[in-house]
Amino acid sequence: MQNSHVKKVLIVGGGISGLTAAIALDKIGIQAEIVEKEKEYHVYGVGIIQPPNVLRALNEIGLAEKCLEVGDSAPGIDYYTGQGDFMFHALSPTIEDYPGLNVISRRELHNILYEKVQSIGTRIYMDTVVSEIESTTQGAVVELSNGVNGTYDLVIGADGTNSQIRRYLFGEIKQSYSEQGVWRYKLPRLKEIKQPLFYYGHKAKAGLFPMSQDEMYLLVTTHEPGNPKHPNDKLSELLQERISGFGGVIAEVRNQIIDPNEVVYRPIFTHLLPSPWYKDNILLVGDAAHSSAPHVGQGASIAIEDVIVLADILKHNLTLEETLKIFMKKQYERARIIVENSDQLVEWELLQWHGKENKDVNVGKFVVDTLAKMNEPILTELYAQ
Repeated sequence: MQNSHVKKVLIVGGGISGLTAAIALDKIGIQAEIVEKEKEYHVYGVGIIQPPNVLRALNEIGLAEKCLEVGDSAPGIDYYTGQGDFMFHALSPTIEDYPGLNVISRRELHNILYEKVQSIGTRIYMDTVVSEIESTTQGAVVELSNGVNGTYDLVIGADGTNSQIRRYLFGEIKQSYSEQGVWRYKLPRLKEIKQPLFYYGHKAKAGLFPMSQDEMYLLVTTHEPGNPKHPNDKLSELLQERISGFGGVIAEVRNQIIDPNEVVYRPIFTHLLPSPWYKDNILLVGDAAHSSAPHVGQGASIAIEDVIVLADILKHNLTLEETLKIFMKKQYERARIIVENSDQLVEWELLQWHGKENKDVNVGKFVVDTLAKMNEPILTELYAQ
């Protein structure tokens, strides 16, 4: 059914959720335009984890199969001590027809989404930001920095953790620093790495995640008290230092970390915007509304789910207000679970690294239960407003 209330949409932010939004909206006959502040895309080649729930969401726009073809799938993750002694294998909760997890290069995922957006003719304004925006009864009146003006039935703020659109709607918000940082580095795949693995050290954890037949990436989480500002030209050296206490295959790849420009380091900040994430005809999605620690591999997944669910509701031709209310009922709780449960995992890790581990906590069960919760249906019928 063609939506008579929402016919023209502006998406602010051309990342994963913004590109996905354009594809999902086009599928239901809604015209979208994208505003992206960067002059050109610079997407890192390190990987991203795709649990079953995001593959299910991507299947709604016909792209799950391509991600599985390009990426590397596994039933679960192997866990080792910091010195490389095997502890256990953890199967990831599954959805029928999908693996426990798929790992894909972020660049490859971007290319899949971008090529689809190009094929459907979505207009992307690069090197452009929103200069002015005003909500009216006729829609959101927007002026862009490139001189383009327009009135849109809906504006979607998919512009990340430091969202310009969020500041416009709600002002500055406080993001919580987790006292941890995450490091990523692309490597040639070792033949012995058959599926993802994690090493748990005394002061850090390090994993290797295959993302194709030829490539894998190193994923390291460390304690970074006070949010230190690491010099870019020292990142490879600093990453080597942080995994110097590990044995096994982590020690084997350590000396391959040689290019500081290829090290992707991010301090972990989190936030969850209170409901609702919208005002009038402007809605926030993805990291603009909720940003989590990467400890259950669901941050990008929920961002993609946001826009898939939004498009699914828009198919029902409800008023925009009804659509956004239902959207919040469906997505707020899922985002809350991921943000809060990931924060809890951070807290437990820091306690463990300080020798204060709670022996009564079953971290593995906590993670599995969280992932299983995310596998619950998201596109069920609506109307329980």
